[in-house]
Amino acid sequence: MIVDKTGRQLTNRQIIQKIIKRFDNWLLDFELMLLRWVGCVPSHHFRRFFYRVAGIKIGKESTIHMWANFYQPRGISIGQDSIIGDHCFLDGRERLEIGSHVAIASQVLIYNSEHDVNDEFFRAREEPVIIEDYVFIGPRAIILPGVRIGKGAVVAAGAVVTGNVQAKAIVAGVPAEEIGHRKINNLHYRLGRARLFA
Repeated sequence: MIVDKTGRQLTNRQIIQKIIKRFDNWLLDFELMLLRWVGCVPSHHFRRFFYRVAGIKIGKESTIHMWANFYQPRGISIGQDSIIGDHCFLDGRERLEIGSHVAIASQVLIYNSEHDVNDEFFRAREEPVIIEDYVFIGPRAIILPGVRIGKGAVVAAGAVVTGNVQAKAIVAGVPAEEIGHRKINNLHYRLGRARLFA
């Protein structure tokens, strides 16, 4: 008799499904290790090529800086002229959409999966994260599952975003709360060229 971690007896079909899932996870772990190595190469073009091969959709002139980490890269899409800072973590276990002209600073963590602390088996809860165009996310901010950040919004450094952010709102704190509003009426700027060896 084979049981799962909760002590529930498994059917032959469930055992085969678990074996296949374990094998898939090993392949994913290997792919993520390779992407970490790719992230150490000081060439945007080289990294972007391999990130696209891994399934990340990256728009024209967008850049992912060195030492970024990913989970399930096929769930991640990035628009045009967006910059992802160094040491960021992008979670693709559910859909992660990053718009165009988005500036994400260093060490930002974006999750779309987290454990349900009230579930008796501590199962994961997954919800998409949508970041609309012209958003700025400051260093070391954390974006949690199910969040939508509206066009032109600003997330301050170190903020923990647990709920939706309205367009052009400025949020800060833990948990993040609105502290202001951007006064720009017509968002049309371009972020421009990223640093050569970043």
